Amino acid sequence: MGAAEEGSDKRVKNEEYTNPFDDPVENDSTDSLESSWFTPKRLLVLFCVINLVTYLDRGVIASTGVNGVPETCNSNGECTHGTGIQGEFKLNNFKDGILSSAFMVGLLLASPIFASMAKSFNPFRLIAVGLSVWTLSAIGCGISIGFWTITVCRMLVGVGEASFISLAAPFIDENAPVTQRSAWLGIFYMCIPTGVALGYVYGGLVGGAYGWRYAFFGEAILMLPFVIMGFFMSPLQLKGISHDKDATSNKSLGSSHFSRFCEDVKSLLNEKIYVVNVLGYISYNFVIGAYSYWGPKAGYSIYHMTDADLLFGGITIVGGIVGTLTGGFVLDYMNSTIPNAFKLLSIATFFGAVFCFAAFCFKDMYMFIVFFLIGEILVFATQGPVNFVSIHSVDPSLKPLAMAMSTVSIHVFGDVPSSPLVGVMQDKLKNWRKSTLILTSVLFLAAGIWSIGIFLPSVDRYNDDNENPTAPSNENKAAKKTAVSPEP
Repeated sequence: MGAAEEGSDKRVKNEEYTNPFDDPVENDSTDSLESSWFTPKRLLVLFCVINLVTYLDRGVIASTGVNGVPETCNSNGECTHGTGIQGEFKLNNFKDGILSSAFMVGLLLASPIFASMAKSFNPFRLIAVGLSVWTLSAIGCGISIGFWTITVCRMLVGVGEASFISLAAPFIDENAPVTQRSAWLGIFYMCIPTGVALGYVYGGLVGGAYGWRYAFFGEAILMLPFVIMGFFMSPLQLKGISHDKDATSNKSLGSSHFSRFCEDVKSLLNEKIYVVNVLGYISYNFVIGAYSYWGPKAGYSIYHMTDADLLFGGITIVGGIVGTLTGGFVLDYMNSTIPNAFKLLSIATFFGAVFCFAAFCFKDMYMFIVFFLIGEILVFATQGPVNFVSIHSVDPSLKPLAMAMSTVSIHVFGDVPSSPLVGVMQDKLKNWRKSTLILTSVLFLAAGIWSIGIFLPSVDRYNDDNENPTAPSNENKAAKKTAVSPEP
């Protein structure tokens, strides 16, 4: 406690120097006694674990142990009881797909709101608020009593995740070493397939042994420590974002925020590189979203997998880890530039589509596993590069909004419609092999769109704010105090 008190005294003595970097809304944003705890590597680990837990939820809701199967009846009128959410709430494939889309609706509505609020409120605290909503909503899923209650809770889970998805990547990118930015983003986004895959396994085991409701209770318990940490530890600040105290006053809060938001969105739409990148990402996510939701059921139907959750979970873990890390490191090796990122995006996605398409053509399950694994590795190699382009193709002050609008776009035009549409298509075709082949073909469209970005003129906007990108935000305060117009 003595050391802590000494640190607190030093903060008070230097208040006149550090005040420009205090959060203008939360006056206690620098009151934490553990501000030095946030080194770049610790920040990366913290956000990676949170990302892992949020995407664990995606796998849980799709696992056969939690999602279950509907009641089926034969021609003689003999029926077998359904299992999981589908069985208990008597959902058809379309309504089941809506559960996935409801989550995305909450995510897409809240993401730009949180990103816009980052200019008036401390973004680290906004993440904590979002994670608390996420935790309460996960508990709500576990105690839901019908289709509409769990649909609303899934929507609120998306609202809670929105703050983290919009703000975490810019924190990581600006605190990463200059020569390892793509690799660090790759490590962060590696948690997406890993989390989904672990969710398959976790949901299958917990849902099968204790019931699907307990799977949601467990993930809420996993997130709780990070909610507490987000509220009680000293928050960091994003560089390049100027807080306007007047914008946080009650009389100007609504109109100022809305007009500024509209101007920022217009600026994003004027960035051709950003727009092309997001269009390719939409096509890509249309496929990946449907894979993650319907994959276990398709595998069970086509190849009669007895442990579809475990098998798809294993493929996604290996493909996600190897592919995402490889994509980030390869881009850094090539030299992290926007044209190089587009080259990697288009080539990896094209060959990934070839292998995934070929995988579903095989009748032998083991040939499917080999080809689909290679395809997954290539497809997931895009995670680091695509987010590198989104962050580096826009003005630094627009980084949170760029990530938010990218997230909104890939979901509202990508996996929000893809899950129910694939469900409708399967209800019509009654053939999972045909459905997956049609779905996989969309990856070729994504590769074609990203190839356009190679030939567009591009400028890396990352250093427009003239900040040191390699140090944590809190650790830059001493260096910034001599600036004429320091940014919070």
